[in-house]
Amino acid sequence: MNAIDVFQEWLDDYLNFERNPKKEIFWLDTIDYLCKRFDNPQDFAPCVHVAGSKGKGSVSRMISCILDEAGYKVGLYTSPHITDFRERICTPTGFFSEEIYEETVKEIMPNIDSIIPETLPAERPLTWFELVTLYAFLCFRRAQVDWSVFEVGLGGRLDTTNIIRPKICCITPIELEHTEFLGDTLEKIAAEKAGIIKNCTPVIVAPQQTESVKRVIREKAITRHAPCYFVEELISHSFYSFNEKTKKMKIHLESEIFNRPIEADMTLLGKMQAQNAAQAAITIKKIFPNLDENIIERGIAKAQLPGRFEIIENLKNYSDIPAVILDGAHTLNSVKLTIDTLNKLYGEKKVNLLFACAADKDVEDIAKLFKYRFGSIFITRPGDKKHSDLNREINACKKAELNFTADADFKMMIKKAFEESAKTKSILLITGSFYLIAEAKNYIKNI
Repeated sequence: MNAIDVFQEWLDDYLNFERNPKKEIFWLDTIDYLCKRFDNPQDFAPCVHVAGSKGKGSVSRMISCILDEAGYKVGLYTSPHITDFRERICTPTGFFSEEIYEETVKEIMPNIDSIIPETLPAERPLTWFELVTLYAFLCFRRAQVDWSVFEVGLGGRLDTTNIIRPKICCITPIELEHTEFLGDTLEKIAAEKAGIIKNCTPVIVAPQQTESVKRVIREKAITRHAPCYFVEELISHSFYSFNEKTKKMKIHLESEIFNRPIEADMTLLGKMQAQNAAQAAITIKKIFPNLDENIIERGIAKAQLPGRFEIIENLKNYSDIPAVILDGAHTLNSVKLTIDTLNKLYGEKKVNLLFACAADKDVEDIAKLFKYRFGSIFITRPGDKKHSDLNREINACKKAELNFTADADFKMMIKKAFEESAKTKSILLITGSFYLIAEAKNYIKNI
C-alpha cells in the first residue's frame, strides 16, 4: 500500500460527514487546536477562500490556474474527489510529488495518534474532514506554496476551512441545499456562507437568486468592515458561445477594472462557467490590479475539472456512443443549466439519461426537467458511499410522468445505460451526483 492508501485507511476510523451526515458536528475549536499542535500551517502562505452552493469548485480552480499562470506555486483544496483522493489536495494542473504526500502522512499520523482524547476541546472526537483539511495545510506548507486556494466544504461559518485568514473571499450562487444543517431558507443559508467574510477582507459575490440574499451578504460585510463587490455590478458586458467542433466555449468579459476586454476559449462549459470565469477574473484583479489580462485569459483557458460537463468521446467497446457527458450537478438550478448546456452544444440530437442523487436533494422538481428531452432514462443509487432514497426518486419520476427504468444495482444500471446508448447511437448524460460520476468513471476505465 502506498502512503495515500495508508492514510485513507487510517481516516476511515473517523466520522465522515460526506458519507454519514450528522447534526451538531460543526465547530472551529478542534481545528484550531490541531493547527496549533502543528505550528499553524494554515498561515504559511496567502490564500483565497471560496464558499457558495454551486460553482465554488470551478471558481477555485480558475483562480488557482490564473495564479499558476502568473508564475506562483499554488496549492488547491477542493472536495469531493472523484477517482483519486489527491484531487482534493493538488496543484492547479495536477498533483504534488509523491514525496510531498508521503512525508506529510508521516508527519500527521503519529502526531494525531499521540493525542490524549481528554485534551481535545470538549473531549469531542476528531472528524474525517478536520483531518483531511489539516493534511492539506501540512501538504501546502511542505510544498512551500506561494498561494493556496481553499473551497469550503459545507456552509462557511463553522466549516473547518474557516480557520484560514484569506487575502480575499468569494461567495458563489446560493441555493437551497443541506437545509437540515444550514437552514431552510435562502437567507439563512446565505448567512452561513457569509460567515467566511473576515475583518477588512474584500469579498467578491456572484449573482444571486434574490435581493434578500444579497442584502444578507452585504450586511455581514458591513459588520466586518469588508469591501463587498458584486460581479454583476462590475461586469458591464459579457457573452459566451459554444463551438460544437472543438467542444469549447468562448467568453467575452468587459469591466472597468480590466484594461481591455477579457476573451478566453474555455474547456469548462455552460452559462454558469462563464459566470464563474467573471468572478475568478475580478477576484484576481482585486488582488493584483496590474496583472496582465493575457495571464488571466490563459489561466481561465487551462482550467479543467473532472465531472463538470466533462465530455468523453471515442469510447473503447462503445464506439457507437457519440459522447458521454459526466456532470455532478445535484441541485435544481445546476441540473437545469446542465440540460441547457447540453441543448446549446448538441441541439436536438438523441440523448439518454442516467441519474442518481443523494437523499436530501430536490428530486421532485429535478425530475420534471427530464420530460420530453431524453430517450431512455435510467434511475439508480449514486453508489455505496452516499445515503440515497431510490423509492423517492422512483416516485418523483412517476409523478413527472417519465418512462424510465430503475434499479438499486448502480453497476448494472451503468452498464445498461451504456449498452442502450450504444444500441440507439445516443449521447449519454450521467448526472445527479459526483458519487455516480465516480462509479461511471470507474466503469469507463475498466471497459
